[in-house]
Amino acid sequence: MTTEATPPSTAASPSARQVWTRTRGIALALVVLLAAAVAIATIRSDARHGTLDPRSADRQGSRAVAELLADRGVDTSVVTTLDEARAAADADTTLLVAAPDLLTPGQQRALRTATTGAAGRTVLVAPGSPSVERLAPGVTADPANSLDSRLSPDCALPAARRAGTAETGGMRYTTTHLDADECYPSDRLATLLRIPETGGDGTGDTVVIGAPDILFNDRLDEQGNASLALQLLGSRPHLVWYLPTLSDTAAADEDDQRGFFDLLPSGWLWGTLQLFIAAAVAALWRARRLGPLVPENLPVAIRASETVEGRARLYRKANARDRAATALRSTTRIRLAPLVGVPLTQAHTPEALLPALSAHLHRHGDGQTLHTLLFGPPPGDDAALVSLADQLDALEREVRRP
Repeated sequence: MTTEATPPSTAASPSARQVWTRTRGIALALVVLLAAAVAIATIRSDARHGTLDPRSADRQGSRAVAELLADRGVDTSVVTTLDEARAAADADTTLLVAAPDLLTPGQQRALRTATTGAAGRTVLVAPGSPSVERLAPGVTADPANSLDSRLSPDCALPAARRAGTAETGGMRYTTTHLDADECYPSDRLATLLRIPETGGDGTGDTVVIGAPDILFNDRLDEQGNASLALQLLGSRPHLVWYLPTLSDTAAADEDDQRGFFDLLPSGWLWGTLQLFIAAAVAALWRARRLGPLVPENLPVAIRASETVEGRARLYRKANARDRAATALRSTTRIRLAPLVGVPLTQAHTPEALLPALSAHLHRHGDGQTLHTLLFGPPPGDDAALVSLADQLDALEREVRRP
């Protein structure tokens, strides 16, 4: 096997422009996905701004119920930390926990300890399992939610009977407390529970609501929502509205500390996995080959012209003009060397081939022209490559001419 004197070409390795041309579609798709994710997150963030906040006039805020309570002499204060909520628990206060599931197990146990025996009312809005089991022992959340949002009271609780039909459909609960009021049932499971406090003076209680709809600004005037909300929250002169936040670490145990991935919703994790799978499939689709090239015999005979055309198309697709020029020049040198008496081992050595070639030719006396033709730089465009092929062919014909 002979070795060329010229440095090896690297045209088969794609340039930065070629890489950008091939990958810009994938890059554009990723940018679109990222922009869509940011837009969705922004929209969802705006939609949930002020949810169940008594200071918010948004559709899902609760300013309307706070204003109605104020007209009835009930003052509403907002707290965002566990310490403030625990300090507010007393006989003259209704403590509403807007998002019980945001509390860690340690915080839930601490809040339950503070409200037990305080003789006040605790209202839990749509607590899930196991949150409700810590905040209201003896109560269990059913895995299936209510199919209907508007339900009838169907219980003896005076507040529910006066309010009538209300939109409490959501989480459903069962309880082991025999003296509990089980209201607004859906398939025989209550969506509103009132559990009287055992011990003490017996005036305290815990109310569990399966859905927050009766507190929303845009739902307060429907059915008996306003009546039910005002009666549940206005039984005492003070209402403390507890909006838990993730930044509150009071009473949090070390076991409650969650990492970054624990805070991500499961849907985002599945979405990220799907993106990785899509990227892997795209990489396999765009891959040039899955391993090193392995030479093997063709199952059928292929005409030389078809092989040449196929290789030419590959060179053209990769813009590998220098590779094509190198192949043409190398093949021409190999064919010319025996014709001018140069060993094949020196066919690619300019010092051996060019003098013998110049002596053999009568038209090409210029050695520099022969050097440029057989060992020159790669052509700059396709037209120059075609011209090079024609010149090499003419040179070989002239050498072979008797």
